[in-house]
Amino acid sequence: MTLSREQLYERARAWIDGDVDQASAAALRQLIEANDEAVLADHVGHDLGFGTAGLRATMGPGSNRMNRATVIRTTFAVTQWLDARGTTNPSVVVGFDARHNSQTFANDAVAVLVAAGVSVRRFSAPVPTPLVAFAQKQYDADAAIVITASHNPATDNGYKLYGEGAAQIVAPDDATIQALIATAPAANQVPRHTGASSLVTDVDASLFDAYEAMVVALHATDVTWRPRIVYTPLHGVGAATFLRVAAACGYDDVTPVASQQQPDPDFPTVAFPNPEEPGALDEAFATAQRLEADLIIAHDPDADRLAIAIPAADGTFVALSGNQIGVLFSDYLLEHADVANPLIVTTVVSTPMVNAVARRHGAEVERTFTGFKWIARAKVALVATGHTFVYGFEEALGSNVTVAVNDKDGISAAIVFADLVAWLHVRGETVADRLVTLAVIDGVWVSRQVSVMRPGLAGAKAISGAMARLLAHPPETLGSHRVMSVNDYTHGAETRPAWRGNDLLVELVFSDGRVLVRPSGTEPKLKVYVDLRFAVDSRDEVPSVAAAGEREAEQLAQLLLTQIGIV
Repeated sequence: MTLSREQLYERARAWIDGDVDQASAAALRQLIEANDEAVLADHVGHDLGFGTAGLRATMGPGSNRMNRATVIRTTFAVTQWLDARGTTNPSVVVGFDARHNSQTFANDAVAVLVAAGVSVRRFSAPVPTPLVAFAQKQYDADAAIVITASHNPATDNGYKLYGEGAAQIVAPDDATIQALIATAPAANQVPRHTGASSLVTDVDASLFDAYEAMVVALHATDVTWRPRIVYTPLHGVGAATFLRVAAACGYDDVTPVASQQQPDPDFPTVAFPNPEEPGALDEAFATAQRLEADLIIAHDPDADRLAIAIPAADGTFVALSGNQIGVLFSDYLLEHADVANPLIVTTVVSTPMVNAVARRHGAEVERTFTGFKWIARAKVALVATGHTFVYGFEEALGSNVTVAVNDKDGISAAIVFADLVAWLHVRGETVADRLVTLAVIDGVWVSRQVSVMRPGLAGAKAISGAMARLLAHPPETLGSHRVMSVNDYTHGAETRPAWRGNDLLVELVFSDGRVLVRPSGTEPKLKVYVDLRFAVDSRDEVPSVAAAGEREAEQLAQLLLTQIGIV
């Protein structure tokens, strides 16, 4: 919405009057006094959108920032949402990561829930996000709230909500909660219970014991060799849980990256605490080279994403892409799955190579929209119809290897990947060898993602305009590739399952690959995904064909961005 100057200042003053945090109110008051209309509009020009992963934004004052008032009003909306669903004696699990203000925000959420008569199971210390999803299922709670911004910069925080099936909420619940937030009272008018209450129970050691037992049950029992592992949680909350379950599974040669082992909300050794980002794993690489490790395991700060790096021929280390991890897991888990109707669930933007892998193993692949909220929905629904879930993944380093957690879980997946490495070693193969073998069998698939960052309101308009131009005039050719068909996911939901409804996603299909374009659901980015397939006759051809394919995929992505006017 576009507001007049008077409306902006009126919204800012109203937010100040309703704030519960005097420091936040004072910061917003300073913005008013600075008389910078553009800055003020960025803070109060609109409310945060409650969508993918709930809320996620920069911390600061105003309705368009993460702050105590935002959390309080959002939690009030969640209590109304639970009430509207007819939930009797509702119960909610609340957890938080180690970011700035996370525990304060979690305490505010608990206070609002208790005041509304909701029973709360509360984590008393920072915890990996997958453990909160696991706890909701273990306790059969109606919802779970995690205060986390996952892999976002240190300036950010967020609010993640799980609902039915212990999975992240999906439409129309997100829109319902957004509408309830819009009509919620000012934060200082929302009832909060801040003292002791019989409605609040701290999560105890039995929950962590149950999670450990679940992971141990996934662990291969026939492992006769174990890799030397270097591990980093990237200053997040994964270390304590991962090291505990690794030891329980016999992986005792694990060296944490010392400078990154303890939670630190400032993420001092990385520019961006996302293991996908260039440079994020540099300290792990250095440690692994010094120790001549066999494997690097990395988690993002809330430990739901799993990153893997392996030794290269020259002794350095190279990170695997999410698609490579997904293909390796799919092949390994299907090889060891003696089940009826095996199922792999992945997203429309993840590598098409998994289709070929699944066909060889007699498995079905179901594709969803981007985000584990959709993977979880498809998983639960298809298991109910007789499929056996084997694995779920997305190209953004998300893996799910268990039915005990209906979300990505980097910790349990890390143990299973270590098992995969051990299995290959006994067969006389490395992970790099296996990737080449799969390329010869199923084709060399190269996958390239190119993102354009456009922050703020102006950036949102630029991304929206680029998508509109693509939808109105999709190209007939892109480089040397003729576009065979265009899949416009902005309509046609009535012919697709719920996990592939209507969304802002466009797919250009070639005879030997495809290109997909979508805005990010969690960051101010426009993302382009290019997947191309090349046939090879021998292992020796794979490296050069893959390198040439990567260059071509990058060129195609840049060409398309230029055509839609957002480079």
